[in-house]
Amino acid sequence: MSVVLAATHHDPDGRLYQQMVRTFTALKLYFDGIAVLLTPTSVPMTRSWLERAEIALKVAPMNEPIGHLHLGRWRRGAVEVALQEFPTADWFLFCDLDRVLHWIEYWPDELRIMLDDLLAADVTVFGRTPRALATHPQAQVATESLVNEVFRRTTGQAWDVMAAARGLSRRAATLITTASRDDSIGADCTWLLLAQQSGLTLTYRATEGLEFETLDRYADEVAVLGSAQAWRDRFDADPRNWLMRIDLARTAIAALIENR
Repeated sequence: MSVVLAATHHDPDGRLYQQMVRTFTALKLYFDGIAVLLTPTSVPMTRSWLERAEIALKVAPMNEPIGHLHLGRWRRGAVEVALQEFPTADWFLFCDLDRVLHWIEYWPDELRIMLDDLLAADVTVFGRTPRALATHPQAQVATESLVNEVFRRTTGQAWDVMAAARGLSRRAATLITTASRDDSIGADCTWLLLAQQSGLTLTYRATEGLEFETLDRYADEVAVLGSAQAWRDRFDADPRNWLMRIDLARTAIAALIENR
């Protein structure tokens, strides 16, 4: 089978540039093609490098809304680029590029195993083991756990649904790009409801590699603070981060209610 990576990428300050350059050769070995939907506000050097990387790259227009509340639109757009640019691909992995860069750098064997297992269902939900989830700030763990609990009570599936990684058959990818209307982060849940309602098969895999990837871009700050835990504690000490995460959780739960 052929597997294509469909990824969104947003790097306005260039913090992900070195990791991208360092890991991309290995990443390309895992896929039969890579499609990236890049935000127009990403630094020019990132765009220039990806233009030379022999991938399918689409840069969104400047008026495209950016932010957590528009993630469904971006994620659907990345899958659409992959479908269009790789018309013979059988399977797709959707994953935000920062997450898959971390996955390939720190858990490459696991990523290979997970890609080999895509045939198990039309949609594979990649979540996090308890250890991987616990590497995130508490503001994220607490609020995403609420979404997971509501998803369990709505569907009966005790899955971690907020890690933004999905294995998709071509049928599932086509369904999402043609039938999903959820532009918000709620798409992390509503894609799954749509697939279930359309008779597609779904399965779940808990991973270590979807641990907290954000620290990869803040190694300098972690060094100054002395530890990854100190960085997470600083994040959790800011009530604005809790408010942002609560808003994301509320949006996802509202989408579940509207689409169940």
